[in-house]
Amino acid sequence: MAQVESVHSQDEAHGSFKSYTLGFLCSIVLTLIPIVIVMNHWLEGTEDAVMLMMAGVLQLVVQLFFFMHLREEKKPRYNLISLLLGLVILLVIVAGSMWIMMYNMVAL
Repeated sequence: MAQVESVHSQDEAHGSFKSYTLGFLCSIVLTLIPIVIVMNHWLEGTEDAVMLMMAGVLQLVVQLFFFMHLREEKKPRYNLISLLLGLVILLVIVAGSMWIMMYNMVAL
C-alpha cells in the first residue's frame, strides 16, 4: 500500500506561537486605533480618512507577514507574484472606476 504524503512538506516553515501572538496583538491595536479616533472625533475630514487608510494598509501588511507567511516563502515566489498581480488588477479596477465616474460627460 502506498503511503499518503502529508499536505505540508517537512522543510516548510510555519509560524511560532510567539509570531502568531505578536501578529494578533498588532491586529488588535491596528483595529482599536481607528475605532478610538472615530469615536472620540480626534481627527476631522482628510486627516481622519488618511489615518484610517494607513491603519488599513498596516493591517494588510501584518496579515501578510504574520499569518500568510509571505516572508518565509522559498524560491520561486509564487505567492508574492500572485499578490502583486492581484494588487495591480485592484488598482486598475478602482482607478478606472473613479476615472469613469469623474469624467463621464454623458451623465450631465
